[in-house]
Amino acid sequence: MHESQAWFRSLPVVTRAWLTLAMGITCAGNFGMISVYKFLFNWNSLKEFEVWRLLTPFCYLGPWHISTLTCLFMLVQYSKLYESSPYNTGGGGGTADYVFCLAFGAIAMLLSYPLLSGFIAPMFTRNLTFYVLYVWAKQSPTAPANVWGVPLQAQYLPFAFILLNLVMGYSYFDLVHGLVVGHIYYFLVDVAPAIYGKDLLHTPQFLIDHFGVGAYVSPGPPGNAQGNNVWAQPGRVNPPRNPAAQAGGYNWGGGGHTLGRQ
Repeated sequence: MHESQAWFRSLPVVTRAWLTLAMGITCAGNFGMISVYKFLFNWNSLKEFEVWRLLTPFCYLGPWHISTLTCLFMLVQYSKLYESSPYNTGGGGGTADYVFCLAFGAIAMLLSYPLLSGFIAPMFTRNLTFYVLYVWAKQSPTAPANVWGVPLQAQYLPFAFILLNLVMGYSYFDLVHGLVVGHIYYFLVDVAPAIYGKDLLHTPQFLIDHFGVGAYVSPGPPGNAQGNNVWAQPGRVNPPRNPAAQAGGYNWGGGGHTLGRQ
């Protein structure tokens, strides 16, 4: 139990929250506590102020199946990897940038879903998970990875998963959906600044104000301190603010990547 708690607390804050929601919502649906149809995305239901449908489609994993467990593993694994070193879009490459990345992906999927409603179901957990996987793979193309024990570089991982689903007869349209949205994000964050000199995506200031700038800082032991600096709160940096705000701009830091480099 203590080891499980320690592992859970070691997860970055957004990954931990996403895992908690995914487990809670999936269990509630599978155990009949809440109708699964209450979790699915539906434009008409939004007119009735069922606003939770903007969140639950990105957390419900589906009925208990081996593919459900695989998706849960991928959610934790690649969300953790990405959140540990996300693209810097204004928040120093930290939690604020990752929250913005997820929000961009979720909104893009909700807006593009009507074009694909004949191919994918109105739930997007696999889509968003694959979106994160693809962007991480573009960010770290030479990182070691594997598919069912077969080693390969991260840049080939998304295509290997799609091929595997195709061979095994599983649905792959949701993975392609996540890949396309992920490539749009990658283009706007990495390609457009490097090729066209245009920074098109900026993390909103309210996210930077809340989460701070810089890399994610794991929580330290309660009450521990180093000199005059107490341990940073989970998901924030120390201090949790943007030092460039007083100068009227963003502190872009060193977290960005130029095209073709890690």
